[in-house]
Amino acid sequence: MTSDSLAVSRTAEIARLKSHHQQHKWSLRDLFASDSQRAQRFSTEAAGIYLDYSKNHLRDDTLQLLLDCADKLDLRGQITALLDGANINNTEHRPALHTALRFQGQPQTEHEQAVADCRIQMQKFAEKVHSGNWRGFSGEPIRHIVNIGIGGSDLGPRMVVEALRPWQREDIAVHFVANIDGADLSDTIAELPAENTLFIVASKSFSTLETRQNALSARQWILDAGCREDQLAQHFVAVSSNIVAAQDFGIAPENIFPMWNWVGGRYSLWSAIGLPIVLACGYETYEELLSGAHAMDEHFASAPLEENLPALLALIHFWYRQCWGAGSQVVLPYAQRLAKFPAWLQQLDMESLGKSVARDGHQLQYPSGSVIWGTEGSNGQHSFHQLLHQGTDLIPADFIAVKEPTSELREQHQWLLACCISQSQALLRGKSLHEARQELEKQGHTHREAHALAPHKVVPGNRPSNTLIMERLDPYHLGSLLALYEHKVFVHGCLLGINPFDQWGVELGKLLGAQIHEAIGGEAPADWDGSTRQLLALLIN
Repeated sequence: MTSDSLAVSRTAEIARLKSHHQQHKWSLRDLFASDSQRAQRFSTEAAGIYLDYSKNHLRDDTLQLLLDCADKLDLRGQITALLDGANINNTEHRPALHTALRFQGQPQTEHEQAVADCRIQMQKFAEKVHSGNWRGFSGEPIRHIVNIGIGGSDLGPRMVVEALRPWQREDIAVHFVANIDGADLSDTIAELPAENTLFIVASKSFSTLETRQNALSARQWILDAGCREDQLAQHFVAVSSNIVAAQDFGIAPENIFPMWNWVGGRYSLWSAIGLPIVLACGYETYEELLSGAHAMDEHFASAPLEENLPALLALIHFWYRQCWGAGSQVVLPYAQRLAKFPAWLQQLDMESLGKSVARDGHQLQYPSGSVIWGTEGSNGQHSFHQLLHQGTDLIPADFIAVKEPTSELREQHQWLLACCISQSQALLRGKSLHEARQELEKQGHTHREAHALAPHKVVPGNRPSNTLIMERLDPYHLGSLLALYEHKVFVHGCLLGINPFDQWGVELGKLLGAQIHEAIGGEAPADWDGSTRQLLALLIN
């Protein structure tokens, strides 16, 4: 199907969905009241993840319209193109082969063979560190790993290491530095012994501003501690495609792990960017993470769309974005160890879908990406849930729950689950004016008092949510969850008709940042805007 015909189909399908939305303004309460089996019918499960999407404004005909839309837009064909390695990243003329990073069994392709070789390199390196055979400049074994990266070279491994805290080794502590703010690095290394510390410099180009500046400062810190120039290789390894720059920095060639241009940064935790995970938790744990992701890949590749978890999540998101005006989505993992999950998902979703032109370069005539935000439950209930329940915007929510306790405090885990379920129930049910008045009168308020206060206690309800349940928070199920959202974002990109694998919007800020840095201490160009010139003068002079 040509891009022009797809664009025409997309416009027509969005119009059909909007017409359906305008004709049918049903409530979630009514949908459940009229169908005792609704929760069972609007649920599905795969790769250890259970999805209940029944608390959405969907009837059977709505879901069929969404599935028809996917069919008209050749979603299945686009999924096949992704998994077959077609050049779907059309602006950079390359495939997006992050699924090849988690293949299982014997390598079958050139890409899989490269991945297999990299896995062996990672495993052997980790064995040297864990056994104490890798030693610093004073002969001491390594006890601290500091990963220096930013964006996809930081968010993924940082989130996974935190999520898998029970699998972390006691003899190795892994730390993460990303921000160009020097406090990030200096606060991290302040209490670390230089002779026991190893740095991973994670940058595909080895020229990313934040990573390079932090790496140079870390290099000087090691030298100041007594390390000789010829001993730097004992304290630095790299994940990069720029071999020459890494070697010039002082990193031995055998300690440079590959990054390939067919893997985008926000999909790279499955590559050598995941080296901190291997060092923190062990290679077998990393393999389990890959296994869970691969299981979701297989489900995504083979399951019919009406049972396909990534496709369903994307179709529902598309429905609320295009027809309900939902400009943001909140993600609420009810697991403290998934606290970094929303930040990881922000980059994955907003960097992928924050576009204003279609794949063919034409301006979009409909909304594209949403604002993704959230925090771990139940903390959010005491900060922003007020907005979810009584604010004027409709904000779809994803609740993520873990069935098995993540600590020995089982009673607290039961309360955590109760909080999760009750919040999604409250979004659905709400509280009517009549119910609020009755409640107040039962509490002893006079009829007049109840009528005055009741409007403030009304909760509109009828607000949508998905609930995802993981059997347990372990490497396998975490891998499955992350792959689920990766594929969801890809499907949403297909529905929107955009390329979710480039990020040209971040380039302008980098270019201007370099120009402003050059102007510090000098004269700002006369053609710069007045605000920029004034801010530069106030902050620098």
